[in-house]
Amino acid sequence: MSRKVYIETSVISYLTAKPSRNVIEAGHQQSTYLFWDKRSQFDLYASELVLAECSAGDSDAASKRLAALQGIPLLEITAQCVELAKDLVLTGIVPTKASEDALHISIATVHFADYLLTWNCRHIANPEIQAKIAHNFRLKSLFLPFICTPEELIGGENE
Repeated sequence: MSRKVYIETSVISYLTAKPSRNVIEAGHQQSTYLFWDKRSQFDLYASELVLAECSAGDSDAASKRLAALQGIPLLEITAQCVELAKDLVLTGIVPTKASEDALHISIATVHFADYLLTWNCRHIANPEIQAKIAHNFRLKSLFLPFICTPEELIGGENE
């Protein structure tokens, strides 16, 4: 059975960005390329939010990001997604300035994704925030998807 993976915008950004000279960013890019080569092992999904974020900024870069999303089904941003995201912000679990991050988390949760794939380790793939979100969602009988980076999802190169 294929696993359902919600792709957050940062993954597409790393996939399509010019090669970085920063060693950490270059490593993230390499891990993203390796994941992308194995993407057929997963059922990938994005959302209108990912599409909107990928459309922003430099037009050439936006075109590359949007091209990478071609063929990836979009999950609907339902009223439940919006309410969950608002609650994460109102309870202070996710900062107001990261309300879009709360919406990504809510979209993946409402649509029963197995994984939320991201390079956003500040507000999404942050273990302390994840624990608070998971507790908040458990009280609502919701399951928080596993939140991880492409590197964590595919494991080491030789595995």
